[in-house]
Amino acid sequence: MIDVPEALAAAQAKYNGEAGRAFVEGLPALVAGFLERWELRIDGPSMHGWAALVLPVVRRDGTGAVLKLQIPDEETEGEPLALRAWGGDGAVRLLGHDPATGTMLLERLDAGRMLSHVADSREAVQVIARLLAHLTATPAPPGVRRLGDIARRMLERTPGTLERIGDPADRRLVADCAAAVREVADEPGDRLLHWDLHYENVLAADRAPWLAIDPKPLAGDPGFDLLPALYNRYDPDETRWRFDAMTDVLGLDRQRARAWCLGRVLQNCLWNAEDGDPLETEQLEIGRLLRAR
Repeated sequence: MIDVPEALAAAQAKYNGEAGRAFVEGLPALVAGFLERWELRIDGPSMHGWAALVLPVVRRDGTGAVLKLQIPDEETEGEPLALRAWGGDGAVRLLGHDPATGTMLLERLDAGRMLSHVADSREAVQVIARLLAHLTATPAPPGVRRLGDIARRMLERTPGTLERIGDPADRRLVADCAAAVREVADEPGDRLLHWDLHYENVLAADRAPWLAIDPKPLAGDPGFDLLPALYNRYDPDETRWRFDAMTDVLGLDRQRARAWCLGRVLQNCLWNAEDGDPLETEQLEIGRLLRAR
């Protein structure tokens, strides 16, 4: 028997509709199948984000691991490709993968020691920056999503979406973000990006101080990877310092990094507007601060 958290069930129903409900209903049988197939036993309470169920398990040889179950989609299908490319160097190790279901067996890290628990936010930002510098040094393998394709689709969607944004100042900012992306879209880059490296996606481990988890990988420019560390644990007085610190550690051209960071703001604003949700105040503030640079 497994515990399927109500919050995961609600998120799957909200974002994936009938497919999400079917996924949740099928989890007990899916878990049972992989416990038998990979010779695992459950070793603690279930964990989850909005998209995945994560179960601590013990392998036949007695080592700890985690079983991660999620619906394969455009974002999650690249996760095993990225983890194989990194090979445990700066990121969690991939121990097993079932392409048909997207299920993964992963190295067990210390979920009780997240980077979000580090009180000094500047220290935490430096950890993110060093991890990004290391991870993005790897060329993207074939098969992962490409930032150039995403940028092109964003620019195609922008004119229609601008009509849905009522506030003139917000509309102007979103248009400026699109203009910044146009300036760099012809050179989208080819590095392996994590896409979602925020403070709760960095865990401690015995073999390394900090390791990245849960990538939604892209092939592209590392500047597109900076926004999560600006947005999470948001502090408007720290935004410029964080941006400068990360671009220094990664050795990025600040103008290009600024443009791709504004592209990430654009991506989030497009999603909000297209879903009929208000634009997020903190995203807009970060966009204005970067635009002013």
